Amino acid sequence: MTAYRASLTEIDLRRLIKATDEDERAAAAHKLCRNMDRAELGEEEREAAQKILRLLAQDAAELVRRALAVTLKASDLIPRDVARKLAADADSVALPLIGFSPAFTDDDLIEIIEAGSAVRQTAVAARPTVGRDVATAIAEVGCEQAVRALASNDNADISESALGRCVDRFGTSQDVVAALAYRQVLPISVTERLVEAASDAVRAHLISRHAIAPETAIRLAAFARERATVDLVDQASAQADLPAFVANLNARKALTGSLLLRALARGQIALFEHGLAELAGTPHHRAWLMIHDAGQLGLKAIYDRAGLPPRLFQAVRAGIDTWRDLSAEGADTSSDEFRQKMLERFMTQRPNAPRDDLAYLMERLDHAPLPARPGITEAA
Repeated sequence: MTAYRASLTEIDLRRLIKATDEDERAAAAHKLCRNMDRAELGEEEREAAQKILRLLAQDAAELVRRALAVTLKASDLIPRDVARKLAADADSVALPLIGFSPAFTDDDLIEIIEAGSAVRQTAVAARPTVGRDVATAIAEVGCEQAVRALASNDNADISESALGRCVDRFGTSQDVVAALAYRQVLPISVTERLVEAASDAVRAHLISRHAIAPETAIRLAAFARERATVDLVDQASAQADLPAFVANLNARKALTGSLLLRALARGQIALFEHGLAELAGTPHHRAWLMIHDAGQLGLKAIYDRAGLPPRLFQAVRAGIDTWRDLSAEGADTSSDEFRQKMLERFMTQRPNAPRDDLAYLMERLDHAPLPARPGITEAA
């Protein structure tokens, strides 16, 4: 053990063995543990070092045991029996090791979880890596704080069933729901459940970050016609497969003239185009040509073929003209700024639209648009 012993003076060793003062003994233990951990030890030296650790783990002073635990919390030098002994010690000693030590097996960690201490469950959940069996145990019996820590740990291997169990147990906790929602990867089954339980901000993140089935978005919005906490116009802008989204809207009788007018007024031209194409039973490229025809007949023809109410046509015509004028000015039609400008200019034309639609559009003027990306907290 010369590799680390050389770093200690005779005084250090004497202090460790003979000192009666806890602070002095803890300082000596810290220095000894640090030097052992840094040294390149042979097999015999390693065994000798671990014997010293076993003695330190039995020291009557909690401060000395804590010095051992903190100094070697992530070291592979601590043997499993010492780690298990210290894991049953006071929190100040146990928690550093529970949170980091590689000495524990999954069975050891599950035993800690099942013992029921909230702070120790949370320490396990926040470890640098968490195996699938351990994650499942936390999902099943962990306290809310531990489940939240597990959900926040992207290095935790959480099965789909365990994620579902987290939602079963703590689906009403916005902290847990948010932690789950911001995981890098989520199964679609879990994502859809979270969408229904999440706050507005977290729901917006789920929609933009994770794949949401069109049926889910429509179900969320059904109770409020074309509007819901997650606005269907905003929802459409986050869809990777807009034609499928529109087809599902139509199948559920949610693809209305009112929705398309609102989409158009907010600069969501793709939703408007695909919506008319779906209602008219026309390929998108043909609908696009008719909608953007410089003449007056193309838009009227496909509008009528789509079976939309005549009372909305003049407002739709004004919307198309506004979109065309802004596009001609060289604006980026996919930008949030364009969409806000589109809405502002559309409303200045005093369109002949139903009162409910005008109220909706006026309300949207009071808020910044909701982009299809994480971090935006606005809701309709």
